[in-house]
Amino acid sequence: MGRVPNLNPLAAISQRWTPSPATVRRAAMAALVMSVVIVVTGGAVRLTSSGLGCPTWPKCTADSLTTTSAMGVHGAIEFTNRMLTYVLCAAVGWAIIAARAAKPWRRGLTRLGWAQFWVVMSNAVWGGLTVLTHLNPYIVAAHFLLSAALITVALVTWQRVAEGDGAPRPLVGKPVKQLTWVLIGATLALISVGTLVTGAGPHAGDHSDVPRVGIDWESIAQLHADLAWVVCALALALWFVLRAVDAPPGPRRRARDLIVVLLAQGVIGYVQYATHLPELLVGLHMLGAALIWIAALRVLLSMRERPAAAPGEVPAPAGTEHAAVPAS
Repeated sequence: MGRVPNLNPLAAISQRWTPSPATVRRAAMAALVMSVVIVVTGGAVRLTSSGLGCPTWPKCTADSLTTTSAMGVHGAIEFTNRMLTYVLCAAVGWAIIAARAAKPWRRGLTRLGWAQFWVVMSNAVWGGLTVLTHLNPYIVAAHFLLSAALITVALVTWQRVAEGDGAPRPLVGKPVKQLTWVLIGATLALISVGTLVTGAGPHAGDHSDVPRVGIDWESIAQLHADLAWVVCALALALWFVLRAVDAPPGPRRRARDLIVVLLAQGVIGYVQYATHLPELLVGLHMLGAALIWIAALRVLLSMRERPAAAPGEVPAPAGTEHAAVPAS
């Protein structure tokens, strides 16, 4: 009997192409960059009141898959953002292919790539739900948090490319790691409350009668500011602790980077509040939220390292891929 052909296209590609480690790293970075870009362009849709530029989903209108000239600039903006999802899928696809074709094959990296793909698909459907619910603010908030989940997986993938598959080794003591987890929790709370500030604020995403979060905007904005100060205090405390315990340079640099991003975001936040939320500053603030989350995660990941797996050592499961990153 003849040999059964390999019907797995990824395996077939891996037999014919071996990307360099730098190529795999660039592919993972492309997916990470696009995960941030899609957040910024999604914010542009809201800030230009183009959220219902395409009034239905998955088509743009009941009769057209694409935008029409009658729908004007709002339709073009919304439809362009939808098309960028395909660019994001292409970037994630490249990361999956590069991870699968790399030698030796690291199954955990491929799984992380597929995790990105499924988060993108889930968020695309959720984005359609925001249109079908006429920009319900709670659905819109969840849409942003799903984007944060995508950024998380994309960042972990990018970091894992540069490290080995050996068992993770802590670079700091348990109390420092616990403080870092408190910082991560506070940062997540800060971002979550920020989505409610947007949901209660003036940028509803469309000129029509869009429902808003039933919370006083001034009160929720004050809570958001208070949480920002808490996160800043925790980041500063962590930086001082890392210096006091003579931690490796990697964790200290990551903590310093987080403080710098937090200070820049704070300046933007207070200026936009004082200037009555101009669209450009709100857009920059959304970009800043994504960068803060990345910086906070890099602090957490820098607390451990993964060396190359020793001969005969079983690599850690893919579910623990977030555990470490080289101190760089």
